[in-house]
Amino acid sequence: MGFKDLIGLGVDEKTQKLRDEAPKFEHVTWYRDPGLRMLTFYSCVLCVSSMGTGWDGMYMGVVQNFESWNDFFDKPEGSRLGLLVALYQIGSVASIPLVPLIADRWGRRASIALGFILMAIGSGLQAGAPDYATYSGGRVLLGFGNSFSQIASPMLLAELCHPQHRARFTTVYNCLWNMGSLLVSWTCFGTSYWGNDWSWRFPAILQGAPGLIQLVILFWIPESPRFLIAKDRQDEALNILAKYHANGNVNHPTVQFEYREIRDTIKAEQLADNSSKYTDFLKTKGNRYRLIVLFSLGLFSQWSGNGVVSNYSARLYINAGLESENERLIITAGKTILDMVVSIGCALLVERLNRRFSFLFATGGMFLTLIFWTLTCGLFEQHQAPGANNAMIFLVWLHGVFYSTCWSGLLIGYAVEILPYSLRAKGLMFLNISVQIALLLNNYLNPLAFSAWEAPDKDSLYGGNTWRLYLIYTIWVLGEVLFIYFMYVETRGPTLEEVAKVIDGDNAAVADVRLDSVEKEILTNEQAERVSSVDGKEVHEVSPSKV
Repeated sequence: MGFKDLIGLGVDEKTQKLRDEAPKFEHVTWYRDPGLRMLTFYSCVLCVSSMGTGWDGMYMGVVQNFESWNDFFDKPEGSRLGLLVALYQIGSVASIPLVPLIADRWGRRASIALGFILMAIGSGLQAGAPDYATYSGGRVLLGFGNSFSQIASPMLLAELCHPQHRARFTTVYNCLWNMGSLLVSWTCFGTSYWGNDWSWRFPAILQGAPGLIQLVILFWIPESPRFLIAKDRQDEALNILAKYHANGNVNHPTVQFEYREIRDTIKAEQLADNSSKYTDFLKTKGNRYRLIVLFSLGLFSQWSGNGVVSNYSARLYINAGLESENERLIITAGKTILDMVVSIGCALLVERLNRRFSFLFATGGMFLTLIFWTLTCGLFEQHQAPGANNAMIFLVWLHGVFYSTCWSGLLIGYAVEILPYSLRAKGLMFLNISVQIALLLNNYLNPLAFSAWEAPDKDSLYGGNTWRLYLIYTIWVLGEVLFIYFMYVETRGPTLEEVAKVIDGDNAAVADVRLDSVEKEILTNEQAERVSSVDGKEVHEVSPSKV
């Protein structure tokens, strides 16, 4: 094993063969192509779904800085605070099993629309809540609706995108979590000067705004061609592929290749098993592997220390000696900007970097950062070492940078790639279940850990033991690095359908469609049509003389 294999830059023989055999599509420039310009706009609209999750993830962390919010809810701490934050995840877990039923039966767009409507209602309840119970109900409804849009949006995005752009868009999708986080950070910084209940109610109102905007535009966004083919609506699927990938040319080689590969692959999957079931994840070695990786993606994405920063940044920074509300808000907003820039920048490079390398680099970096984060926190809490608190804040930022290089984007992008069409909706459901369970435990247990290990004298901050919480995360993240190294396969290169060969090998239900064969067939048909046209013209010209 060489050094490249050790750090994830190497590629196994099977994946390299698939890369070599991958179709070489005609290069397109999206802004020069009317169909792709419109599709890019629709793709950006679908990506906004991720902002809603990022908005709530940071909202509950930021509003804890507001005296008005703490006074309204009687300064919640411990399990009461944990429950209030976790209600979003409770609602989300409750609705997750319903998403595949709607997405696979009535389409991806129906699931997204339902999610937006529920989130808008939940946002209104949360913003106008007269008491704790109504606020709690709004949070549950927000989470309940979020699952419908958060699972179906990346599916529709991946299934609509041009092959040249799919990896970038599915990776950028989850990076917009940081955009939602950024917007709420700066919104709350501005409303913090109001000094009343509207300082936290106004951001709650805005939480439903992106969904309402998307709901209007969703009417024009086309349905997934893969969903349409699965429902025997082949002509509609072909026309959508042609309209947005080749400006209406149904005979374009890229369109014909996509259409035939999708059609034949779905047909092969349906012949193998007439209906997709949850138990399919247990039937084959490849599907069992997918299930394990999906759960690991969900757990690792939330249990790497990032949950402490997003939902409990106020407690973290107070323990680091930052008493000023505005100072904490500025630091939170600044970190969010950095995370967003790094995550989107790395997402745009996704086709240049191996997936395994990205995961190992990000997770290994977080592990090293957590070691020093734990040490500096202990030095500050136990010995009041000068500058240790500032070093800890820097390490919190550095930890976020490492997380953003990979986990912000590839959480969804990698999951979509390893799932075949027949299991994609159900697979993303399992991914979201693991994410929401991880968040639920995070949001409930982290405040308990803070309450148990914070300094007894909060004015001096001396004698605290919150470093123990970070030590737990450090040990856990080391386990993540080892799991990723031994379990995650490389998926960069093959098409969305052909990735199945990396996992299932010879048992993969993938159509054998070659781009060069499609191009030759189209060329032959065009030549035949030209000959027929010329022959028809000659017959027409000669026939009058024969009369």
